[in-house]
Amino acid sequence: MSWTSAGIRSVGLAVRSFQKSLYYGPSTNLVKDDLFLNFNSIRTLAAAAKAANVKPNLNVGTIGHIDHGKTTLTAAITQVLSKKGFAKSIKFDEIDKGKEEKKRGITINIAHIGYESDNRRYSHTDCPGHADFIKNMICGTAQMDAAVLVIAATDGVMAQTKEHLILARQIGLKNIIVFINKADLVDNDVLDLVEIEARELLSLHGFDGDGSPVIRGSALSALEGKDESSVVELMNALDNVPEPERKEDEPVIMPVASRIAITGRGTVVVGTLEIGTLKKGDKLEIKGDGFSQTTVASDIHVFGKSVKEVKAGDHCGVLCRGLKADSVKRGMWAGHVGAVTVTNHVKAELYLLSEEENGRKTGIRTGFTDKMFCSTWDQVARFDMTQEMLMPGEHSQADVYFIRDMPLRKGMPFTLREGKSKQTIARGLISELCPSIKVENYNLKKAVVTDA
Repeated sequence: MSWTSAGIRSVGLAVRSFQKSLYYGPSTNLVKDDLFLNFNSIRTLAAAAKAANVKPNLNVGTIGHIDHGKTTLTAAITQVLSKKGFAKSIKFDEIDKGKEEKKRGITINIAHIGYESDNRRYSHTDCPGHADFIKNMICGTAQMDAAVLVIAATDGVMAQTKEHLILARQIGLKNIIVFINKADLVDNDVLDLVEIEARELLSLHGFDGDGSPVIRGSALSALEGKDESSVVELMNALDNVPEPERKEDEPVIMPVASRIAITGRGTVVVGTLEIGTLKKGDKLEIKGDGFSQTTVASDIHVFGKSVKEVKAGDHCGVLCRGLKADSVKRGMWAGHVGAVTVTNHVKAELYLLSEEENGRKTGIRTGFTDKMFCSTWDQVARFDMTQEMLMPGEHSQADVYFIRDMPLRKGMPFTLREGKSKQTIARGLISELCPSIKVENYNLKKAVVTDA
C-alpha cells in the first residue's frame, strides 16, 4: 500500500485534531446537540507517569453553589501542581470557556482536567453551579469517586450547596472534602460558623460530618501565588481518600458522556470506564436510546496522551473506527460485545424526598411521569408504584417504564427530577431488569406490559 504526501498530511491532521479535541474541548466544526456535554478536557504535563508504572487514578470534582469559587479552585490546583511538574497550569478562562459561559460568566458545560500528586493521577471534573444546568452536574457527579464541596465563607451554605450534596449522595458518592473558600475575607468566628453549618449539612445527608476534612483557604490567593497552603492541604486530603474498588477483570462498560467527530477517522467517544480493561483494537458495542451498533477501539487517549489500554476508573477518549457522530448520544453505553444490557422496563426501590431534604411538600400518585436521571442519560419515565399515593419521606417499590430501551444494570442509583419546579424530588435503586414493553406513538402513559 502506498501513501501520497497529501494522504499522509490528511491522516496527520486527523490525528492532531483528535488530540486537540481531547486537550481543549469542542470546536465550531463539531456536530451540535444540546443534550450533549461539551468535552473540555485539558492535557496534563504529568510526564512522571510512564506506561510501565502508571499511578492509580482517582476521579474527583468540584461541586457547590454558583460563584463560590469552584472553577477558581480548579485553576489554582493546576497552578500549584505545575510547579512540581504534575500539571499544566490552566487559567480560569481556559476552563470557563464556553460561548454561553463567556456571555453569562458562569460554568455551564463540564470541564475535565488531568493532574497528579506524588501518589496518584487525578481526573478532575469542574461541575456547573447554575440551577438551569443541574442536568449536566448530575452526569458529571456520576463519574466521581470523591467530591470537593466548595462553600464561600462570605455566603455560607446556599441552595445549590444543598442540592449538589443531595445529588452526590443519591448517585452513591461517599467521600466529600469541604473547601471553605474566600476565608481571607471574613474573621475566624464566621469561619467557625460556616464549618459547623457544613458539618451539620454533611451529617444530615448521610455523610461523615464529624470526620470529613474541612479546609479553609482562598482559591484566588493560591492562584495568584500568595498563599498556596490550602491547596497543598487539599491535595493531601485527596491523597488520603480510600482507593475505590475497581472491577478490571470484567467485560468493559463505559457510559458515554460526550462524543467528538473526527473527519475521515470516525468518532471519539468520551467517558469514564466503569468496569473492565479496554485495549486498542477491542471490538465494542454502543447501545442505548433504542439503537445498537458495533465498532472497534482504534485509538485511546487519556488527557492528550495515546495509551495502549485503560482500566476501570480512567477517564478517556476512544476513537471508534467508522462510527458516525450523529449515531452516538450521551447516555449510551460502550462495552465489550454482549456486556451492555438495555431495556425500557425495570423494577426499582423509590424514595420520595421530604420537604426537609429539599423535596416536595405533597405526595405523588402511582403512574407519576417525569424526568429520570441515571448514569449519563436522562429519560421521561413512568412510575407504577405498589401503593396509590407516596408521601414525602416514604419509599415504595415501583415498575418503571421508558419510551426507549436504555442501558442499565441491577443496583444502579437514579434520581427523579420534576420538570415544572426543576427540583430533585426522589432517588432510587434499580432492583430488577425486566423484558421491554411496547410503547406505541411515544405515549408512555398508555403503554402496557406485553412482549416486545
